[in-house]
Amino acid sequence: MIENDSDLPEGYPSRHYELRFHARGGVSALHWRVEKGALPPGLQLDDSGLLHGEPVRAGEFQFTVSVGEGGRPESAVQKGFVLKVISALALNWKDPAHVNGNRIEGSVTVTNTTPDDMDLTFIVLAVAGNGRATAIGYQHFMLRRGTFGMELPFGDTLPHGGYVVHVDAVGEVAPRKLIYRERMQTERALQVTVGP
Repeated sequence: MIENDSDLPEGYPSRHYELRFHARGGVSALHWRVEKGALPPGLQLDDSGLLHGEPVRAGEFQFTVSVGEGGRPESAVQKGFVLKVISALALNWKDPAHVNGNRIEGSVTVTNTTPDDMDLTFIVLAVAGNGRATAIGYQHFMLRRGTFGMELPFGDTLPHGGYVVHVDAVGEVAPRKLIYRERMQTERALQVTVGP
């Protein structure tokens, strides 16, 4: 019988993950393998039951693991598992970018699910049809670990025209040499009709 819970501890992209599967019973050496589904890219399951590596991307991964004694495949036991790899830096619209008179404004939320504080740079650009970009938001600060849904507003006055809004958040954890990046943009150009 496999003793691990079906919901495995969460992982994070580019962070080392290690978990040992345990089984009860059996008299000889046990052999572990993935029967169905797929492990998160970057992780591997050793024959000894050690799941380890660095997940490459966020997502929810479902797979079935089997364990059996060396020469007796008929004795194998299977169990399904779910492993969630959580995006280390999450960026979402709170008040989606919109036109207010001759301004484009709005706000986003940022979340740091890692066990580390990260040095965050937040930039919002309004990009005109001719490719010219105007910064309408910028912040640089330490985003503490465990911060969930911190609101970051942005906005500025712009000349008449259409603008696609690009939001970029970059978090750096220098001691670990890790950089996390999330981006969003409006689906279509926002039209400023007031002004020159």
